[in-house]
Order: sequence, then C-alpha cells, then structure tokens
Amino acid sequence: SGSRGGPQGTLHAHAIPYWTAELYGKGILGLTEKDVFFSAAKLFFAYGLGNGLSFPLSVGATVVLMAERPTPDATFKRWTDLRPGHQPTIFFGAPTGFAGMLASPHLPAKNAVSLRMCSSAGEALPAELGEKFKKHFGVDIVDGIGSTEMLHVYLSNLPGKVRYGTTGWPVPGYEIELRGDDGQAVPDGETGDLYIKGPSAAVMYWGNREKSRETFQGAWTKSGDKYVRNTDGTYTYSGRSDDMLKVSGIYVSPFEVESTLVQHAAVLEAAVIGVNDADGLTKTKAYVVLKAGQSATEAELKAFVKDRLAPYKYPRSIEFIAELPKTATGKIQRFKLRA
Repeated sequence: SGSRGGPQGTLHAHAIPYWTAELYGKGILGLTEKDVFFSAAKLFFAYGLGNGLSFPLSVGATVVLMAERPTPDATFKRWTDLRPGHQPTIFFGAPTGFAGMLASPHLPAKNAVSLRMCSSAGEALPAELGEKFKKHFGVDIVDGIGSTEMLHVYLSNLPGKVRYGTTGWPVPGYEIELRGDDGQAVPDGETGDLYIKGPSAAVMYWGNREKSRETFQGAWTKSGDKYVRNTDGTYTYSGRSDDMLKVSGIYVSPFEVESTLVQHAAVLEAAVIGVNDADGLTKTKAYVVLKAGQSATEAELKAFVKDRLAPYKYPRSIEFIAELPKTATGKIQRFKLRA
C-alpha cells in the first residue's frame, strides 16, 4: 500500500487465504457463522481481504461492506443504524481509526452497539487507545501485526488475554525469530529484526527479484520490523527497521515516543522521524496533530515526554500540522515527512 514508498505487487498461492482463515480467523478470533463482520480496510488490501471476504466465507458469516471512507461518523452509522441481527459484532480497524473514534463527539454509547470484539492491525496500537476503548465499550481491541507478505496476522494478542502495549504472542502455526545485525538470534529484552516462518508466506514480489531475495529467505520472511521479546513471551514493537533512530549512539524507537505523545490530553496523533542537525547528528523531530478545540505548546509536549521517558528520547523539535500523510489503510507515510 506504499507505507515505505510506491506500492508493490505481492504474489500469493491460491491456498494461502485458507491458512490465514484457519490460523488467525478461527484459531485466534474464534469467528463463527453468527458473527457480522465489518472492516475499515477495503477488500483490495490484504487485511481487508481476510476481514471482509475469506474469513466470513470460511465460517458462513454475514459481512457489512461500505464503499465510503471509514471516517468515525461513517463507521458509527454502520455500528448503530443497521437493523437488529445486522449490526457488526466484530470490527476490524487500525490505530489511526480508533484514535479518531475516541476523539469524536459522536462516540456512541456502549448499549448502542453489538460489538463483542475488535481487531487492530496495520500499525502497533498504543496502550492508551486500547485501554480507553475497553473502558468505554467494555470490549477489547485485539491488537496484532500482519503484512501483505504473510497475507494476514501472524503475531497477536488473544481475546480475553490482551496485553496492551504489546503485539501479543505468535499465532499458532507460525514461528517468530528476532535477529541482530549479525543474523543471530537476540536474547529477550534486546531489539532485533522480526522474521516469520509460516504457511501463508508469499511466493515473491512481482517483477522485483532483488527485493524478493532480500525478503523471502528460504522458509523465513523478513518483516522489516524491529521488535523486543518480553519474558512472558509477548512481543513489543519498536518500529520499522528503516525508521529506527540512533541518537547519541543509542537506538530510539519512534513508536515509543509517539505512544507517549498521544497520552497527552490534547494530542490526537503523532509521528516521529530523525533529522540531522548542523553537525550532521541525528535528532528526533515530532509531527503532532492536535484534537479539535485543544491546544498545546512545543515546550509543554517536550516536558511531557521528558517526564515519562529517558531524557535522550524526547523530541528536539515539534511541528504542529493539520493531518499526517497516510496510506489508504491508515499507515503513516513517514518517508513523506522526511522528504
């Protein structure tokens, strides 16, 4: 979908949708024919293809399809206005969308919806968002990570066992390895590149042999994400491998800084990149979108982050903008901010 540049074709075998439905759809989410599916991601994206087509077909369930953009108001309309028996029981969204919903003045009441669970993917879900959503609606957002290369989610929290702030555990049927720059496995607590082995891996990128060889390494697929494995077996997202920042010789996770900024009451969204100063040293810069009718100063947000993270992690500069550049699936296009 172009989160790192131009879109690229990913070639999958015909059997692969079966595996994603079996391992994640049924195995993790426990989907049944009684469910009504509604996905913010459209059918022409890997996430939406599972959510709105192969998953419901695999169990004989009902699907709500929507042509318009999944704005908070459009989403709420489908949650509440459909006749009984047709209101969504499972909603598939992304962190950006959930943030917009929780900030909306039209957020419906708990008893106005029929949701039993929500799924989130596309980008890591900040703990603050998941906890706020659970408090309001009484249902969990089951956060996971998937990719077009693996067609759907391979690492996920579990319904009834959600560790907000983490991406959960490997989906049964998949193996996960974190490797250092030397290609060797890293111990728990250390950041490494995420590799996946499982039956839903793509065959190759269409017309891109060099990228195919870099990503599909035998039975393993290199995700391009940096993660840390925790002692309880869960995994915590650090950032895209090409988005990680080295400040004063120490790796800084953009996601960690962004997740801290959005805890501020006035902040809707944030994206952090690295910029070089006059001496050629990398410094963190944050782009911040404020909630409607809210205000905050650069100094205030810097102090907010300093109080919560190690001093070297706070953004050295902050720019307030109206909206962040995103793909159609809601992923932040940081490469456009760096341009």
